[in-house]
Amino acid sequence: MLEGDRLMSMPRFRVWLCATAMFSLLPCGLVAAEDAPAASGATTADAADDHGFQFKLGFEGKLNYRRSDDLAIAINPPDEIPKPVFLRTVDPGSHFELSTVTLTGDASWGEYLNGGVRVDFGNLYDRNPTSDGKKVIVHDAWLRIGRDIRPATLPQGAGGYVKLGKFGHFERQNDRHLESWGLLSTAFNRFPDVGLEAGVDLGRYVYAKASLTQGNPLFIRDPNALAGDNGTAALLRPAPNNVPKLGSGFVIPYDTEVQDVGSGGHLQTSVGVGVRLADDSGENGVDLLVWGRERRLNDTVELEGTFYGGDLDVLNGPFNTVPLGGKYSLPLKDDKKRETGANLWSYWGGLSFFAQYVDQKLAGLKRTGYEGELAYRIDLPVVWGLAGKQLFSHIQPAVRYSHLDPQFRGGSSQYPAPSVRWQWTKIDAGIRLTIVEGIDLTVEYSDNEFILLNGLHRKNNESLMTLRWKM
Repeated sequence: MLEGDRLMSMPRFRVWLCATAMFSLLPCGLVAAEDAPAASGATTADAADDHGFQFKLGFEGKLNYRRSDDLAIAINPPDEIPKPVFLRTVDPGSHFELSTVTLTGDASWGEYLNGGVRVDFGNLYDRNPTSDGKKVIVHDAWLRIGRDIRPATLPQGAGGYVKLGKFGHFERQNDRHLESWGLLSTAFNRFPDVGLEAGVDLGRYVYAKASLTQGNPLFIRDPNALAGDNGTAALLRPAPNNVPKLGSGFVIPYDTEVQDVGSGGHLQTSVGVGVRLADDSGENGVDLLVWGRERRLNDTVELEGTFYGGDLDVLNGPFNTVPLGGKYSLPLKDDKKRETGANLWSYWGGLSFFAQYVDQKLAGLKRTGYEGELAYRIDLPVVWGLAGKQLFSHIQPAVRYSHLDPQFRGGSSQYPAPSVRWQWTKIDAGIRLTIVEGIDLTVEYSDNEFILLNGLHRKNNESLMTLRWKM
């Protein structure tokens, strides 16, 4: 796909207007006279006798065994591309791989000034948009003033926060119990964004959040562990050396990693309103959040690791010469990207449930989906110990169901990624065993089924085993 024009910068008036609206959400004081106790599960640092500056360094590594089914599906590519052409499993077969090594830093100054940074090395499963993408990336880097309460817990009273930097979307599920990702979490909120976020607790039971961010570029990837190679430099080499490292995968449109901070473009505005109920222990509660966000898509976004452009460029197909409606384009109608959704968090002792529904309009194309994850933590009796710590302290089974229904009717039948039109259902099931504090093993299986445009059902299943250790 050919690149379009350079990113257009956002009018200053809109930036000023959005920022003013966000700050108007804040109460006169960022924190109430009394904060929630530590048991409430607030995401701020635990209260300590010494409220001075504190800093902690951390380390996390993930060693994986992955087995992916081998599948190839013939497609009808643009006329300029020699046939036959196939969509293929990204990396079939069995593989042992060190997917990620992560360094973390957490800092606090008192109870209401906090910051965090996370740097990923290797970044195999989050290397976006292709295997030629960045191998070292700052995953998170943020500073927060005020009090941010985690879902389904109650503060003592009114309060709020402001957060600046690179951080996850406020509707994202942060307590996932499997290493795999569902269809919705992959498509809409897998990767952090860059900008400003503010939240306010309107008493104990109602809250509101808003953000003004750069917006994650739109691209395509396989929803299994590896993103796949689409538009990598290998395709530009003469045959027979023009074979990418990885297969294309069976891709869906998704919000990829923010790569160049402050590169211009159209900023994204997000708002959400929620209601929550919980007991004072913070172990049992329910939280419902309704949210929405929007931005204008750019004609193109340059992404490291692919010569395809993001945003409208990837939807317009190859050999396009106009911003909308190229020869091999999807049936694009405008340059707007809008999502509305609802989240539900529920906790009851060791049982947790998360659900999300999203309705999207992508350049005028409608796409809807829903996802739910159920997990149960079982504490095991003390039988063995190691270095003064319990061996095999608990086990946690989990199951996730996700469904994605794109309604991309019309457009060219030769758009080179027909999988973006397919209806998808993904079931992830697994179990996590805590071997010793800081070390756990997760074994899971993904049943990934899609329906082709001719009505045929196909599967691209995957097994994943992850040994994770944290210090």
